[in-house]
Amino acid sequence: MTAATTRPPDRTLGVLGGMGPAATAEFLRLLAADVPAARDQEHPRIVMLSDPGIPDRTAAILGDDTEAALRIREDLFTLAGWGADLLAIPCNTAHALLDDIASELPAPVVDIVDATLDEAARVSPEGGWLTATTGTVASGLYQKRAAVRGYPLHVPDEAEQELVHEAAVQVKAGRSDAASGMFRDAVESLWRRRSLPVLAACTELPLAHRHAGLPAQTMVSSLHALSRACVAALY
Repeated sequence: MTAATTRPPDRTLGVLGGMGPAATAEFLRLLAADVPAARDQEHPRIVMLSDPGIPDRTAAILGDDTEAALRIREDLFTLAGWGADLLAIPCNTAHALLDDIASELPAPVVDIVDATLDEAARVSPEGGWLTATTGTVASGLYQKRAAVRGYPLHVPDEAEQELVHEAAVQVKAGRSDAASGMFRDAVESLWRRRSLPVLAACTELPLAHRHAGLPAQTMVSSLHALSRACVAALY
């Protein structure tokens, strides 16, 4: 008796990575694990452009700079030219820049924000904490979407936000010990006010959460949410 096979998707997924490299690598690992495949030939075709040279997204949001958005647009068109007809960007802050170029995009983008909020509503309908870069928080991207859904999303105070943002910076620098300590301090401060899961709405933060030794069920990973949403769109 032969095992049932999964039909490989007709669509090609284009991944714009490098924001940052460690988060992109973790996204690809999760995607390979989430795909309902038993052999190589059942996995989706993926083209990836890792462009760590994209200017800092938080600086772009806080400084009203369009260079990062234009570079993202250029890279997405490159991926489409390589055959991608579905796009994924494993960077939450980059999604805050998409509104300016949304009408020009060459293919649909799997929305990391909607995917993360879907997962948060499933695992913690009573609400959660937003942990993200300062750029993502300042953009209001998650807060606005959560408000439309009626989802109770709580935001760290200024000191906690500085720790969260710096934890993401430390992951990008390869300093996991420093990142884990900062993130643990921030999360424990949040939990003293409300015992709710954290939405790791920066793709470096699931890595910081894991290195901090915090319980897995206390986090909604935007990386894993994006991976699952890509699989749902492909299969």
